Amino acid sequence: TVDHGAWDKLLKAYVVPGADGLNRVDYKAWKAKDHASLKGYVKALEAMDPAKLARSEQFAFWANLYNAKTIDVILDHYPVKSIRLISINEGLIGFIKQSAGVGGPWQAQLLKVSGQPLSLDNIEHDILRPLYKDPRVHYAVNCGSIGCPNLPNRAFTGAKLEAMLEAGARAYVNHPRGVTVSGGKVVVSSIYDWFQK
Repeated sequence: TVDHGAWDKLLKAYVVPGADGLNRVDYKAWKAKDHASLKGYVKALEAMDPAKLARSEQFAFWANLYNAKTIDVILDHYPVKSIRLISINEGLIGFIKQSAGVGGPWQAQLLKVSGQPLSLDNIEHDILRPLYKDPRVHYAVNCGSIGCPNLPNRAFTGAKLEAMLEAGARAYVNHPRGVTVSGGKVVVSSIYDWFQK
């Protein structure tokens, strides 16, 4: 198993569940008080070999790493209006995308696990989705936007994985930003358009 206690402590301190069903992140306080702790947690995960873990522990490892690195990138650029305005090592193309508000850090290789350089997209689309074939992946990884499923206020673990995935899915599907039924029409999040299957 992996000790995600440091991440769990940070989530409990800076992710605030709202009465409206949205978990909000106190980026300002996090950056001021515990950004270094977050970086330490990410570095500790990068030093591990997830292949040695049981399947549910691997999923928890990758989901926590994705979410922690996403928060780390936002804190590196804080204050920023949107994660889509963050461009990393993309030169002129990144500047143009950033100017249009369609950028983001997802394709930049920001991590190295078991000697392999990885992007956030690699974790989501090359590891979690194809290897686990669980549509609830989309409720586990947080893109740093209010339209995304909530960032949980506790760390994933192998032991709690099934319950947390189910809770995340139910919370999003039953929230207006996930699905809204009104006047005989159903309006769904873009996530369901991008990943129709």
